[in-house]
Amino acid sequence: MQAPVPVASIRMREVLGHFASGIVVITATTPAGPVGFTCQSFASLSLDPPLVSFSPARTSTTWPVIRGIGKLGVNVLAEDQRDVSAAFARSGTDKFAGVAWRPGPGGAPLLEGTCAWLDCELWNEYDGGDHTIAVGHVLDLAADPTKAPLVFHRGSYGIG
Repeated sequence: MQAPVPVASIRMREVLGHFASGIVVITATTPAGPVGFTCQSFASLSLDPPLVSFSPARTSTTWPVIRGIGKLGVNVLAEDQRDVSAAFARSGTDKFAGVAWRPGPGGAPLLEGTCAWLDCELWNEYDGGDHTIAVGHVLDLAADPTKAPLVFHRGSYGIG
């Protein structure tokens, strides 16, 4: 039997771009101040116990800091928060500059204007190739039903 031809990264990105996803910002509070990063790979995992998953890139310099804290916030961005998504996707900048936030129940920053937030503790991590699959145990959460989520589809924001 012949081995299958490996799937090219660019082809994988192109095809899976047809799957619309929301955008979240994962946050934590460190002794030096708040940290966070934009994450597109987020999902509900379990209702009992209440678990969610997200997958930071192995190249992330922010995820190891948040991992060390162990408590994190998941901020589900609203459709009018494209600028927040872009700001938290950048490296080497003050990602919180001009972004209003408040401490969540566990201390992680909860960004103002989101359509939902979750307060979590790191449950476990798994190998996910060029990403880490992180699982968070949900301790508290809330949503604003008047806000629609920011959606990413086919390489850009929105469905189109």
